[in-house]
Amino acid sequence: MAIRIKSQWHDEDTSRSAEEMGGAIAFIAWRLALDKAITLHGKNFVYENDEQRLAVIAEYLCYEAQVSDRLIHGMVDNEKRVAIITALVMKMAEHFQDNASDLLGPGDHGDRFIERYNQRSGEYAEFNFDQQGPSYPFLRHLGFEIQQVMGSEEHENRWVIDQVMDVDAPEIYKQLARAVRNLFD
Repeated sequence: MAIRIKSQWHDEDTSRSAEEMGGAIAFIAWRLALDKAITLHGKNFVYENDEQRLAVIAEYLCYEAQVSDRLIHGMVDNEKRVAIITALVMKMAEHFQDNASDLLGPGDHGDRFIERYNQRSGEYAEFNFDQQGPSYPFLRHLGFEIQQVMGSEEHENRWVIDQVMDVDAPEIYKQLARAVRNLFD
């Protein structure tokens, strides 16, 4: 399902701080991750519980943070890029904390998200990203991690890696790339 992403600033002439840029991208990323988690359910993949659904959302968010970092790399200097990505991940963790607390109860959900993000950052660093977007291994890694979360033993979830690699991850890339470009224009 396609969702409408608002990626234009009200006052385009105003310069934006790294926190504002990171926060805007995090909001867009959360919406995309949630949409794709819902899409998986709509394609008859089965979640055992809310914790598993949130873990899938976390994997999508880690992928989106990596894609955002690669997209922003050539747009700003390294210092600003680091500040934007730090703000992005912190805002993602805040969104994750709020939603996980609502569904699972109190806990250090945001900190666990940041731990996952740090782990995934090292893994995604091994994969290529060019003008066409993420490489096949980049997409496969996301699919693999989501398959690990959802379990491949279940007949219903055996092909989730294909759905993620062939459909969901490329769609996320296209929507996120357009949004990031619009935010920086």
